[in-house]
Amino acid sequence: MDQPAIVRDLVGGILRPISSFRDALGAQRHPEEGRRWLFVPYDQLTDAVGPLARVPAREIGIIVVECPSKAARRPYHKQKLALLLSNLRHFALEQAARGVAVRHVVAPSYAAALDALHTSGHVGESIEVMRPAERELRAELAPLVETGKLTLLPHDGWLTTAEDFRASQDGPPWRMDAFYRHVRRRLGVLMTKDGKPVGGRFSFDAENRRPWDGDPQAPTLPTFPVDAITEEVCGLVHDGMGRHPGVLTPERIPATRADAERAWAWALEECLPTFGPFEDAMSTRSRSLFHTQISALLNLGRLSAHRVVADVVADERIPLPSREGFVRQILGWREYMHHAHEATDGLRVVAGRAQPTAAGPGDGGYGGWRDEPWPTPDGGDGGSLASHLGCSRQVPPAYWGTPSGMQCLDTVIASVWEEGYSHHITRLMVLSNLAMLLDVSPRALTDWFWVAYVDAYDWVVEPNVHAMGTFGVGDLLTTKPYIAGSAYIDRMSDYCDGCRFDPKTTCPFPALYWAYLARHAEGLSTVQRMRLPLVAESKRAPAQRSADAATFERVSAALSEGRELGPPQGRIF
Repeated sequence: MDQPAIVRDLVGGILRPISSFRDALGAQRHPEEGRRWLFVPYDQLTDAVGPLARVPAREIGIIVVECPSKAARRPYHKQKLALLLSNLRHFALEQAARGVAVRHVVAPSYAAALDALHTSGHVGESIEVMRPAERELRAELAPLVETGKLTLLPHDGWLTTAEDFRASQDGPPWRMDAFYRHVRRRLGVLMTKDGKPVGGRFSFDAENRRPWDGDPQAPTLPTFPVDAITEEVCGLVHDGMGRHPGVLTPERIPATRADAERAWAWALEECLPTFGPFEDAMSTRSRSLFHTQISALLNLGRLSAHRVVADVVADERIPLPSREGFVRQILGWREYMHHAHEATDGLRVVAGRAQPTAAGPGDGGYGGWRDEPWPTPDGGDGGSLASHLGCSRQVPPAYWGTPSGMQCLDTVIASVWEEGYSHHITRLMVLSNLAMLLDVSPRALTDWFWVAYVDAYDWVVEPNVHAMGTFGVGDLLTTKPYIAGSAYIDRMSDYCDGCRFDPKTTCPFPALYWAYLARHAEGLSTVQRMRLPLVAESKRAPAQRSADAATFERVSAALSEGRELGPPQGRIF
């Protein structure tokens, strides 16, 4: 890929890149005087909500900031970096095209860029910003807010409020189903005129658990045009961030407003009519099956949560279980996790008790990905180290692509590093499940998800992985740890077909499951939904319990050393 050199000069403390993107932006310059100025973070790339939706284009200006040190803070997947940066640049050009003044800067930090612009006097007395979703960015910008240089506005992209969260709960502990029922009623989403849920139930989850046998045919993922802006971004990522993991595939980047619209049209037509029944299915023949893969676009702001929920509710071509399943993911889980993250300060305060925090990103977490430390955010920390069950092991090298010998794990990991994506059941019941069974640190696994997935930000991964996926804060957000042996994976996927392990005889998952229960019986004793499994484990014969413990030690040792598992002489190892 031909890539023109990026030249930077220092102007007023702000680094300005000279590139084909800046040439395109410069061709659409507008007068800046007398405008209201808005900082648009990397995950608010929309004019469907907030000031950009209300203020005439000729009266507003936006500031978009590129921060190379943010990209270098963690070993983010190359596809994630290119997706974010290409969308940021296309959004800037789209706003300029409709008459919005655009200030684009590249700076050592977001705070440095905004502080320098404020000091210059060209953007008024105070810059505005809708409240950033990411705690990490809010922490960086806090000094500017405190000194009045930056004014926080409500984030209009959320469907629900903190009051919804509080009003729906008796706890902590908190429960998503109570929140979901509350907001369905308040907003009237999939509700009848007499206040009943459409179809007589709030959830059709019990009907959305069919394995997939190849029929109906899974849709083919869309591709998108690679224009000069996206090509330039991919060159920047390739040349400047080459040490980062993952495959970069430019044609899989929906970068423009038109691309986002096409992705959503594809999801409505090709995925959602069949989404519900196969929502939990997994397969080697289709990595995403009928999942829409719009999460990254939602989390960047390119698609509006308000809009996608309204579209699905109104589309009666989509069967009710599929509509409800999609709405539950967006209106239920996504909003619930956001509020839980806010209420716990990113899990730094759990049940009124402050939790220890890591020294920096990936502190003790990245394991198999390079040995050098990654930079610590200015004024930030590496996140909560809460671990309800005291788990502290590293993420095994298998999660970075070293073969494990287990087809379920290796299949999902391949999709992650090739695409920056796998759907929510593979995340929960393969990756998080195995990590829990191996006693991987909740912080370590959370950091791994944060860098590996294109849709991952702190408000997403910390409650979803640290709290739910690893039971790192106990039953604060979920009623039990989501652990399972081989039966679930065998029932819901074809991963076991052709694997060197037999799910009923030689697969290590069942022994790892029982060993986990034995190790953590005391810590799980107060979890209501774990009482029957704990009783069952206590009744296993001493020889079985000893074999379970031995399997855990052998598997965890082999995987931590990057050795592939195998069953010589017909045995597990």
